[in-house]
Amino acid sequence: MIENGEQAILRVSGLTKRYGGLTAVNNCSFQVPEGGICALIGPNGSGKSTTFDLISGIQRADRGEVLYQGRRINGLKPYEITRRGLCRTFQITRVFPQMTLVENMEVAASKGGETRQKARQLLDFVGLSHLAEEYGGNLSYGQQKLLEFARILMTDPDFIMLDEPFAGVNPVMEEKLVAHILGLQERGKTFLIIDHEMKIIMSLCQLIFVLDHGELIAEGEPEAIQRDERVVEAYFGK
Repeated sequence: MIENGEQAILRVSGLTKRYGGLTAVNNCSFQVPEGGICALIGPNGSGKSTTFDLISGIQRADRGEVLYQGRRINGLKPYEITRRGLCRTFQITRVFPQMTLVENMEVAASKGGETRQKARQLLDFVGLSHLAEEYGGNLSYGQQKLLEFARILMTDPDFIMLDEPFAGVNPVMEEKLVAHILGLQERGKTFLIIDHEMKIIMSLCQLIFVLDHGELIAEGEPEAIQRDERVVEAYFGK
């Protein structure tokens, strides 16, 4: 639901993905306003992560279109989409356990030069600079989430998709992540977030999209979503 004067940085139109007789995402359409913090929510198995996969090029849609900054990106490879300024994290962390945090960061860099300096600055940004030479496999789960968050910033993306950033994270880490997201929004970054921590989502996000059985059943501001009967039924049944 784009308000007057707002511009969409991402437009998803009729996105559909089938696996044999199962339709994981069905004719899904929504728009993410530039500079906003939005959420994609829904019960387990509703197609949220698949939608992220389709947008980020991990999987190819059977039908539909994804426009990023006015250009079609579905059909591009993931690294090509990343180079255009759209990055994502994954539901299960993907750190390199036998590499130090700095090395994990450097893997994401597209250029040399001041890469290590930038890596250390971003580790400092997320509060992990004191662990810069520690191996990724020795981090707590929450610290791994912070490392992944910092790592995608190495490419200086304009649009950041976070897949369950608060899952399994303690309250202190949650507060840090929220502060980082808000700080980056102030710098002009746009976010689309999947998560089941409804208290955080409802307070953090300006616009929420709700999936159920692969279909978009509602979209709107948090207060409206919480009152929507279709959303209540999707989560709790009749």
